[in-house]
Amino acid sequence: MRYRFGRFELVEETRELLADGKPCPVEPQVFDLLAFLVSERDRVVSTDDLIGSVWNGRIVSNSAVSARISAARSALGDDGVRQQWIRTVPRRGFRFVGAVEADGLQETPAPARSEEAQRQRVTFCRSVDGTRIAYATSGEGYPLVKAGHWLTHLEHDWHSPVWRPLLDRLNAQYRLIRYDQRGNGLSDWDVGDFTLDRFVEDLESVVESAGVNRFALYASSQGVPVAAAFARRHPQMVSHLVLQGGYEQGRLVRGSESERAQAEAILTLIRHGWGKRGSPFIDAFATMFIPGGSQEQILSLIDLQRQTTSPENAAALRAAIDRFDVSDIVGEIAVPTLVVHARDDGVQPFEQGRLLASHIPGAEFVMLESRNHVILPQESVFSVLFEEIDRFIGRQ
Repeated sequence: MRYRFGRFELVEETRELLADGKPCPVEPQVFDLLAFLVSERDRVVSTDDLIGSVWNGRIVSNSAVSARISAARSALGDDGVRQQWIRTVPRRGFRFVGAVEADGLQETPAPARSEEAQRQRVTFCRSVDGTRIAYATSGEGYPLVKAGHWLTHLEHDWHSPVWRPLLDRLNAQYRLIRYDQRGNGLSDWDVGDFTLDRFVEDLESVVESAGVNRFALYASSQGVPVAAAFARRHPQMVSHLVLQGGYEQGRLVRGSESERAQAEAILTLIRHGWGKRGSPFIDAFATMFIPGGSQEQILSLIDLQRQTTSPENAAALRAAIDRFDVSDIVGEIAVPTLVVHARDDGVQPFEQGRLLASHIPGAEFVMLESRNHVILPQESVFSVLFEEIDRFIGRQ
């Protein structure tokens, strides 16, 4: 992407800041900070947002952030008094305020956040190993906890044409509690343990901090084995368990040659294309999740992946996900369970959903006529999905 403002040009592909067409040397972190502020110019960016994007979530001092802001202003001939380009918003963060022209990939204006989103409250808790987990509460009604999955961002999800319709739908019916899993979003990025037990402990910490003792638990994709393990440990807390597009054994556990090859192919796509707009690798990776998505939806998913985690964490998370195995405990789940799976899901095979439902005592199974791993709002089955969820939770 190429951004133009005043006499400056910011070129992401070559990582250059140009002034009147001539290179303007800046440190890598200062360039990353400028690029993030310009790309997010429609909103106020918090210090936590900057740390997550520029420092990959590492712990840094406020003085380090201030120094990079000052350096970015200086590169643009700006300062903290004039604030011509970068404005400080007291107690909230920073915003790029100059008029910008963007060339490259077609930009899609971010939809205004819904009233429910504006009332969202983001809080942090610590997991058993000290990892900080960010979670949000919004909406009203019966509590529904949405398990963390690949990949989320508590703030950016509201701007996503892929995720916002789902959030709006859940917010309208429930008190929604959701969180960013370790290693992504607003939760700590600097973590080394991505085992299943750690993910379950993260979920335990969130519900304890949120103060909910009994709730519906909704999980999709990689969140399914995490939610299944939690429900088996804490049946008294889970009134309803909804598992969508998930699995009981990861690709590297299931053992077939084709599954192992697919796991390695996904890791290759991540290693070679993560965070690179226009990369055929990351384009292919995003399209796997929503092959029926519009260009706007696919591009937004690519951008969201760039914003949610680092290439290193993405690869580590993906490798861990492929090793999850709850096949030995799903038969012990003793809570009402609904399993939903798209028939032509290209990320998690339909057979995994069928097996999961057959192994959980008394589980209901609903097949959706879709080829998307993430069900999209333009699909007729989008309303079917939520009708089934509402029916299931409301019936018990």
